[in-house]
Amino acid sequence: VRDDGIILTNHHVIEGAGEIKVELSDRRVYDAKVVGTDPPTDLAVLRIDAQRLPYLPLGDSSAVRVGDVVLAFGNPLGVGQTVTMGIISAKGRHTGLNDGGFEDFLQTDAAINRGNSGGALVDLDGRLVGINSQIMSPSGGNIGIGFAIPASMAGSVMNQLLDGGTVRRGQLGVTIQPVTP
Repeated sequence: VRDDGIILTNHHVIEGAGEIKVELSDRRVYDAKVVGTDPPTDLAVLRIDAQRLPYLPLGDSSAVRVGDVVLAFGNPLGVGQTVTMGIISAKGRHTGLNDGGFEDFLQTDAAINRGNSGGALVDLDGRLVGINSQIMSPSGGNIGIGFAIPASMAGSVMNQLLDGGTVRRGQLGVTIQPVTP
């Protein structure tokens, strides 16, 4: 997402890794360092020692509309870099795969399979509108229901991780319980 080697991906992609290698499309391979991760949003920021890299500018995911055409980039099932095309099927989706507190997914029918996690969801103007994160499927393969973390959320998390290494969130000390006589 920046020409100075900053990479935005999913937390679950790098979780528990002893070492992280990043291979660029021109086959150059770099060792990556974790700048920070945020498990509640499933985001991670990495840094590689490289300059003047091509990158995708962050788009305004709040401006994306249902029906907009998007491209999903990834490395499905380890076969190599691919791109698929689809549309934004829905916005504001909750998948229930975690506690749901920070879920606000873009849903797409662009083919996303295992290995596409952490890849880019891009609009037709070449802007990053989401980070591919999850699929919903009884078989584990693509059936046209994929989810991406909106770029607006990802950008905010990334900036906080770059600035201080952690994400700060406000919390309200409220407990809900049934009312009894």
